[in-house]
Amino acid sequence: MKKQLVLASLLALVNLSSQAQRHQSQPMKKAGGLTQYVDPYIGTGFHGHVFVGANVPFGAVQLGPTNISEGWDWCSGYHISDSTIIGFQHTHLSGTGIGDLGDISFMPTTGPINVYKGSNKDLKSGYVSLFSHKDEVVKPGYYKVKLKKYDIGVELTASTRVGMHKYTFPASKDAHILIDLQEGIGWDRPMETYIKQVDKNTICGYRFSKGWADDQRIYFTAVFSKPIKTFAVYDSTANVKGTELKGEKVKGVISFTTTKGEVVYAKVGISPVSAENAMLNIKAEIPGWDFNKVVTDADAAWNKQFQKIVIKADSLSQMKKFYTAFYHTMIAPSIFNDVNGEYWGTDKKVHKNEGFNNVTTFSLWDTYRSNNPLSTIIHPEHVNDMINSMLAIYQQQGSLPVWHLMANETNCMVGYSAVPVVADALLKGYKGFDANLAYEAMKTTAMGDDRGIKYVKKYGYIPADSSRESVSMGLEYAIDDWSLAQVAKKLGKTEDYAYFSKRGAYYKNYYDAKAGFMRGRLSQDAWRTPYSPFISIHETGDFTEGNGWQYTFLVPQDVEGLIDMLGGVDKFNTKLDSLFIAQGDMGKFKSPDVSGLIGQYAHGNEPSHPMSYYYAYSGKPWKTAEKVRFILDDFYTDKPDGIIGNEDVGQMSAWYVLSAVGFYPVNPANGLYVFGSPVVNEATLQLQGNKKFHVVVKNNGPKNKYIQAMTLNGANYTKTYIKHTDVMQGGELVITMGDKPGTVWGVGEANKAVSVLK
Repeated sequence: MKKQLVLASLLALVNLSSQAQRHQSQPMKKAGGLTQYVDPYIGTGFHGHVFVGANVPFGAVQLGPTNISEGWDWCSGYHISDSTIIGFQHTHLSGTGIGDLGDISFMPTTGPINVYKGSNKDLKSGYVSLFSHKDEVVKPGYYKVKLKKYDIGVELTASTRVGMHKYTFPASKDAHILIDLQEGIGWDRPMETYIKQVDKNTICGYRFSKGWADDQRIYFTAVFSKPIKTFAVYDSTANVKGTELKGEKVKGVISFTTTKGEVVYAKVGISPVSAENAMLNIKAEIPGWDFNKVVTDADAAWNKQFQKIVIKADSLSQMKKFYTAFYHTMIAPSIFNDVNGEYWGTDKKVHKNEGFNNVTTFSLWDTYRSNNPLSTIIHPEHVNDMINSMLAIYQQQGSLPVWHLMANETNCMVGYSAVPVVADALLKGYKGFDANLAYEAMKTTAMGDDRGIKYVKKYGYIPADSSRESVSMGLEYAIDDWSLAQVAKKLGKTEDYAYFSKRGAYYKNYYDAKAGFMRGRLSQDAWRTPYSPFISIHETGDFTEGNGWQYTFLVPQDVEGLIDMLGGVDKFNTKLDSLFIAQGDMGKFKSPDVSGLIGQYAHGNEPSHPMSYYYAYSGKPWKTAEKVRFILDDFYTDKPDGIIGNEDVGQMSAWYVLSAVGFYPVNPANGLYVFGSPVVNEATLQLQGNKKFHVVVKNNGPKNKYIQAMTLNGANYTKTYIKHTDVMQGGELVITMGDKPGTVWGVGEANKAVSVLK
């Protein structure tokens, strides 16, 4: 009996110990490094549109599989619902709402040569292969799969400008590697392609295409570990004599004999300038054939970046959500130059940048809201690269980029959202670029005449019958102009400060006080009719991917002014409450981007992103905590459908990263971060100058979502925001959480969030 009691006691102790361990934070770092917490499948379902494959942080190469399916949910070339592969392509977008790239497609095969890819309805006749997700290994810098049709094992890894393939073949007298220069993703179509055998181990060529970006040019050189037995070239599906071919839909097929389990490697360098530069990139980045070393180096590159924010959290799920989101913030903007500094400019000339890496894929309408501010905290070198690249674009095309891709201005989305990004860097003291040129670029961009700007200058608003999405366009311009005004103030440009401050308040010109909402304005005394704040008309209405409810609150640059416009604090709070509960039909032309709804708040689309934090400006920060915690827990999961809308080149993920740590840049250029409801238990931010900012969250838990108290470097801290300068000085922020809305912390006029520090 005593033995049984002792055993029972021991079991009870073990059980208590295991329960305690389950409630302890996950360790900051395990032996496998922080990359073990990244699950690239997150966002491959629903409408996340994320890239899957091998790359390094901000790398030019995104080497991964592409499915045969096409359509909106295949903008990155891959969706978790699919089980087909037509090739492994060296460039991919991640999280966008338009498909493009998919350049330089490689596909290993066996059997008779087949250069027809097939179709969804007829998989057997094409070279397309089925695969199983059970055979995939997906992690940062590495991808693995088995092609069922050919029994070929495929492994991929990458450096910045070079993709490396490892193919494990079965025994075959007819083993091949197809290089298909016809294939692209989404809108992308080939215009001119070229391929040539250089020697027994080397192929080179280029692919010029037209898609979302009007004039894309990418060159490549591929070096193979196994000598090429024969090389055949094809014009679409027609075999052409020789080993060199130029045309619209050129393909090349390398053939050789393989033994069972034989491994063939390929190193593929890409370049925006020349095949010679592509070879230079190979020699500089992957000179040897040690595939495992490249995998290890890629993993190390990701771990180095992840060390910039090291967290402790309650569960493996939270660790995965955080580091996968962090991973997604670093896919783009991606390197767009060669190791010798050369790149292809917007002016269709070769340039050699001095002192910075030229980058591309600027999804600025999305990323200016929090991904770019996140970079100003932890990626100082990347910030300077981005700003210098934008200034080079300005010098080449006469204005700052809108949505720049592969040396092309797509002019996609409204606003000139490079302005708040450049302004934020200047105002935060970044000095790695020419400040005078930066101001010139911002002002010149804001003083143009196209894209509705001439109406802003003339009337103070954009007439609804002059431009599509006029209200959203005008509201974004007001944010941009406010940001520019702050730079003018810093530089002592008094007249510019007054002028752009006035334009920063033009959001009021879209507000119809009788309707109580932002609305399309036809003239000084006429509004668009009929009107419903619920209706969303995709692309041709007055709002960009949204409706009047959402855009009435798009004033992150002047929330105090918005409060006054809506009738004062009490009416504002009632209206903001209503945003999160209002129900109504958005109409048959609703934008598919309007997702992640809480009432009319749409977290799946970027304009809503700051709005859950507005309560900090109106004296009710506990309501911000409720909304932010719900979004963090319910709209981000560790499943393939774990992103509630298009990931949008890091913006959806940056919202999570910053909000999980506990604060968010409501205003994109005022250097202040508003507190919400952190879900991590600790976070250590590695800052420039070897400084660290340590966030400790006490008594956190699912119910304890409200901030009760806070200290900054040991001193009581009651404001609902923190300055960028305080973060960058390093130190310790201790946040105490509880399960009841706070009545002490953050309340009172002195603690409200502000647009401008006084």
